[in-house]
Amino acid sequence: MNINPLAIATSDVELNFSGKNVLIIDDYMEMRSIFREILSSCGAEVKKIHMATNGNEAIAWLKKVPFDIVLCDLILGSGKNGQQVLEEAKHQSLVGPSCLWIMITAEKTMEAVTGTAEYQPDAYLLKPVTEASLRARLVKIWAKKEAFAEIHKAMKQQDYARAMSLCDQRLSSDKANAADLLRTKCDLLLLTGEYDRAKQVLKGILAERDFPWAKAALAKLLLKKNDLDAARNLLEEVVESNPAYLEAQDLLAHTLQAMGDLAGAGNVLERAAKLSPNSVIRQKNLGQVSMKLGKMEDAERAFRKSVALGEYSVLRTADAYLGLAKACSANKNPAQALKVLGQLNKKFAADEVRVKALAVEGLVHQQSGNGEKAKQIADELSQAIGSGSMHPDSDGALEAARLLMVTGDKEKAIELLQKEIKNNPESAALLRDVAEIFDQAGMGEEGSRLIETSRQEAMLIMNRGVLLISKGQYEEALSAMRDAYAAMPANIRVLLNLAHVIITYMQKNGATPELIDEARHSLRTANELSPGEPRFIRLTDTLNELTALR
Repeated sequence: MNINPLAIATSDVELNFSGKNVLIIDDYMEMRSIFREILSSCGAEVKKIHMATNGNEAIAWLKKVPFDIVLCDLILGSGKNGQQVLEEAKHQSLVGPSCLWIMITAEKTMEAVTGTAEYQPDAYLLKPVTEASLRARLVKIWAKKEAFAEIHKAMKQQDYARAMSLCDQRLSSDKANAADLLRTKCDLLLLTGEYDRAKQVLKGILAERDFPWAKAALAKLLLKKNDLDAARNLLEEVVESNPAYLEAQDLLAHTLQAMGDLAGAGNVLERAAKLSPNSVIRQKNLGQVSMKLGKMEDAERAFRKSVALGEYSVLRTADAYLGLAKACSANKNPAQALKVLGQLNKKFAADEVRVKALAVEGLVHQQSGNGEKAKQIADELSQAIGSGSMHPDSDGALEAARLLMVTGDKEKAIELLQKEIKNNPESAALLRDVAEIFDQAGMGEEGSRLIETSRQEAMLIMNRGVLLISKGQYEEALSAMRDAYAAMPANIRVLLNLAHVIITYMQKNGATPELIDEARHSLRTANELSPGEPRFIRLTDTLNELTALR
C-alpha cells in the first residue's frame, strides 16, 4: 500500500500552542466558539485566546497583545474588513513574520482572493472550514514558523547580521525551506544596503532557477542603482509569465513612470487594478497617472475608488482626495471639487495637507473663473509659507507654486520651485513636475535653465563636506555640512552626509553630547523624510557603537 508521508506528517503531528497568544476575529459568535474549541484542542490556553467581533476591536487587541496566531474572517460587518485589519497590522508593525495569520472567508471572487493575498496572510481558507482542514493548515504553517523562529527573533531585534548568519546556517541543512531562506536573506541584504552582495546572491539563485521573486528583487536593486532599462526588462519578463504577481506589476508601473513612459505605466496599472481593484494605493496611483495623461474621467473614477476604499483603511491618503478634487474641477464640476476638499479638511489635520488643500482650492476657483478668490488664497498661502506658520512638504510646495504661477506671483513660485530642486536634486520625477509647471506658465526655456542651475548648486553643496573630510579637513567639513543643512534642510543626502561627517569627526576628535545629539537629529530627520534608507541603518549602527564606547 502506498502511503503519502505528507499525509502522515499532517495528521500525526501534535500541535502544542500552550503559552501562545491567539486572536479570533469573526462577527459570528458561533464561528468564534468553533475556532476556540479547535485551538483549545491544539493546546491553546483559554485565558490566552482572545476574541474580536469587528475590525476596530481587532486592532485594539493587536495593539495590546503580541499575538502568535490570528484567525480572521474577511467580512466583519460594518467598518474595517479582514483585509484592512491585516494591512493595518502589518503597516503599523503590530504583527511580525513570526505571527501565524490565517484569513477565513466564504468569498470566492477573484478580487477578494487577490486583494487579501496582496497583504500575504500565511493562508487563505474558504468556508466551510472543518477541524481537519484547519488543523492540516496549522500544522504546515507552524512547522515553517518554528523553522524560522530564531531568524525572526533576530529580525525583530534588528540584529540583521545575526539573522543573515542564521539563514546561512539553515541553508546548509534545511533543503525544504531553501527558497524561503534565500528570499529572507536577500530581503535582509537589500534592507541593510548590501547591494553588491544581494546582486551576487540573486544572480546565483537565478542561474539555478527562475524564481519570479528573485527577478523582482533584482529589479528593485537595479532601480536603486538607477539602471531603469534593466529593471524594466526584468519586470516585464516577470509580469508576462506571472500576471497575478501584483507587486511586480506595481514596480513595473513605478519604473515606467521614472522613465517618463506614462502611457505604459497607465496600461500596467489598469491591468493590475482589474486583477485586484481593492487597493487604496494602486487606485490612487492610477488616478495620478491618468490625470497626467489628460484622461480626466478615468482619473476621477480611480480617485473616487481610492477614496471609497480608504474609508476604513490605514492606507487612506490625502492625495486621493486632492486628486479627486482636481479631476472634478477639470471635468467642469467645481462644486463637487470644493465638496471633496471640505471632506479632506475634516479627515486630515496635518499642516502639509492643509497647504495642498488650500492650493488646490485656489486652482479650482481659478479654473471656474473666480480669479479674485484664487488670488486671495494664493496671497494667504504665500504669506503663511513665508512666515513659517505653514510648512509644506514637497508636493505641497509644487501645488502652491502652481497656484502662484497662475495667479501672477511668478517670483514667489520660482523661489518655492528652486528650494524643492535643491532639496531633491536627484529626483527625476520631481524635476519633470517642476519643468511641467514652467511649461504651463510659458517659461519652458527659462525654467530649464533655472532647474539645471539649482540642481548643480545643490550637488556641489551637498557633497563638499564629504570631500573635505576625505582629505582630513575635519573642522572645514563639519562647517560645510552645517551650511548645507541650513540651505537644504529637507535634502536626504545632506542629512545623511551631515551625520556621516559628525560621526567621522567624533571618531577622530572624540564624542561630545552635543555632537551626538546633532548626529541623531540629522539621522532621525532623514528617516522621517525617507524611511528605511540603508545608509540610515549603517550610520545609526556606527553611531551606537561610538556612543557605547563613551
